[in-house]
Amino acid sequence: MSSRFQDQVVVITGGSSGIGLATAHAFAAEGARRVYITGRNAAALAEAAAAIGPSAVTVRGDAGTVADLDALAETVRANGDRVDVLFANAGIAEPNSFGETNEATFDKTFDINVKGVFFTVQSLLPLLKDGASVVLNASIVANKGMAGLSLYNASKAAVRSFARTLANDLKARGIRVNALSPGATRTPIMKTGLGMSEDAIKGFEDYVAGAAPAGRFGRPEEIADAVLFLGSAAATYVNGVELSVDGGFGQV
Repeated sequence: MSSRFQDQVVVITGGSSGIGLATAHAFAAEGARRVYITGRNAAALAEAAAAIGPSAVTVRGDAGTVADLDALAETVRANGDRVDVLFANAGIAEPNSFGETNEATFDKTFDINVKGVFFTVQSLLPLLKDGASVVLNASIVANKGMAGLSLYNASKAAVRSFARTLANDLKARGIRVNALSPGATRTPIMKTGLGMSEDAIKGFEDYVAGAAPAGRFGRPEEIADAVLFLGSAAATYVNGVELSVDGGFGQV
């Protein structure tokens, strides 16, 4: 195993399950000195930290609440750390029916997926090292316009836009900002957010097998590999991009 991130400090929001957890594992395995992970469920965070190992630091909080993001920054500051890689990963995916969507549903998605991403980066900005890497978790849905997901789709389009603008806003400090857009990936959010049954997931998997050149769902570990690339010295001339990691699902 390489040590690309030896002695580095990494912050991952939404790091207790799915893509966030797989990414935290990967950074720890490649030498990160400290991997901060956030989430709303204390028990899930504790379980994740035990699996990641001694480099894990858990911070309980809601990614859509600015006070909780400020508390995350204060925890990092209190530990005397400066951040090498920030993965703004926390987000939700919930269906909405256009014509029947209420304001609370709209606010919930945009508070977490848009406001949360923006203020994650802003809250941690004073603690980012010059030359740090910021990765924002977007999605190929921003470009596909999937029915029944208008709020989710638009929220991820906003995340993609943030990567473009923040890359310019932070260029004086050499901080790179890129968007990562996963395709269909089997994570708990399929059930907990989208409310899909096993039969529905299997049906979607069969569809993706036919529609994507890769012929299958992605694995969280494959998405994590792309995050590590964007966070590494191998990507020092990659800035403001959207990297689709989708087996070709959104590309052809």
